[in-house]
Amino acid sequence: MARKYFGTDGIRGETNTGAMTAAMAMRVAQAAGAHFRRGDHRHRVVIGKDTRLSGYMVESALVAGFTSMGVNVIQTGPLPTPAIAMLTREMRADLGVMISASHNPYRDNGIKLFGPDGFKLSDDDEAAIEALIACEPDLAPASEIGRARRYDDAKGRYIHAVKQSVSDETRFDDLKVVVDCANGAAYQVAPSAIWELGAEVITLGVEPNGTNINDGVGSTSLDAVKAKVVESGADIGIALDGDADRLIVVDEKGQTIDGDQIMASIATRMAEKQLLRGGGVVATVMSNLGLERYLEGMGLTLERTKVGDRYVLGAMRSGGFNVGGEQSGHMILLDHATTGDGTVAAMRVLASLVRSNRPASEELRMFEPVPQMLKNVRYQGPSPLDAPKVKQAIADAESTLDGKGRLVIRASGTEPLIRVMAEGDDAGEVESVVDMVCDAVRDAA
Repeated sequence: MARKYFGTDGIRGETNTGAMTAAMAMRVAQAAGAHFRRGDHRHRVVIGKDTRLSGYMVESALVAGFTSMGVNVIQTGPLPTPAIAMLTREMRADLGVMISASHNPYRDNGIKLFGPDGFKLSDDDEAAIEALIACEPDLAPASEIGRARRYDDAKGRYIHAVKQSVSDETRFDDLKVVVDCANGAAYQVAPSAIWELGAEVITLGVEPNGTNINDGVGSTSLDAVKAKVVESGADIGIALDGDADRLIVVDEKGQTIDGDQIMASIATRMAEKQLLRGGGVVATVMSNLGLERYLEGMGLTLERTKVGDRYVLGAMRSGGFNVGGEQSGHMILLDHATTGDGTVAAMRVLASLVRSNRPASEELRMFEPVPQMLKNVRYQGPSPLDAPKVKQAIADAESTLDGKGRLVIRASGTEPLIRVMAEGDDAGEVESVVDMVCDAVRDAA
């Protein structure tokens, strides 16, 4: 059965409409509080957020919902998504909540839930919570209403954990690093963690005002960090997204190093030290064929999943992998975090630069990607993928690329978009099949 509220990464949408109203946030909290009752102890939840204006509203509604169920609330203020996952586990909380719409504009917001183990919820847990949203909550008696408190040491706890992801001997003294925090959740902790290990840090996107998150900065808007790296003569640029669970790198020449290259670099160094588990890397269907070929050349595998870091994580846990991620920059390093963590991945990237004493353009560019094209088609109403004309266009495109490349068609889990991606050794052929399928989708939309 299709889920009504939960998408590929929690509940997300435009604030004050649909599923992202204060009333709905309170009902989600009440349902989650009921679902995670597990004994007679006083239950607690850790709530963090990014820097969106609507975060205050959603946070207040969540606090009301949880306390009405007898759950105590610990509020951290703005912190990255992986920090909330970590604190949920370390503080023995019954669940964790991150208020964020990740890389979306400030008008959107979202609710991500973590279980007591710090991992994102399973499909079964989300389905159970959805069922409870539709029911009247079993509220706590007046004497058992929960309390809420601010936790002032959360930032320091997370910075310490991030630094533990590299060896005690690692120092960044000779590095000049541009750190772009997208005016988002990591605007304090990411620059601090990198500076504390000795780097000269130049910051971007560290002046959030409630409406400028992801606006011209961050991992989805790289022009600013590219320009700053070249202008300042920096060794590398680190670009995070609004909730800092993804990372894109810019080398000293101002060129993009995406998630595929970052995964290849981290996996290579870990394999050299015999620390890579699972015999390879887990990534999604969107990762470049060049990554797959590179890993095969090293005797490693690339296991592909559906798009969404939750699916990557699921395959990692079931297959015993400790490195996975997405081309878009989600980096999951299970030795150090239970979800994607852009700052932890950045620390590993910086450590590899220090050890190799090579420029980022050499150390982090592990393979030549095959030509790849991705286009999005917006639609209204029902999905156009069921239209006969679209099905025929997809079949024709797959026939053209057979044995020479790949075609991936999928509906976005967060927006009314059809994403059309193709790759292969012939760039002209790739562009032709993408345009053919996109035209068919537009005609049917």
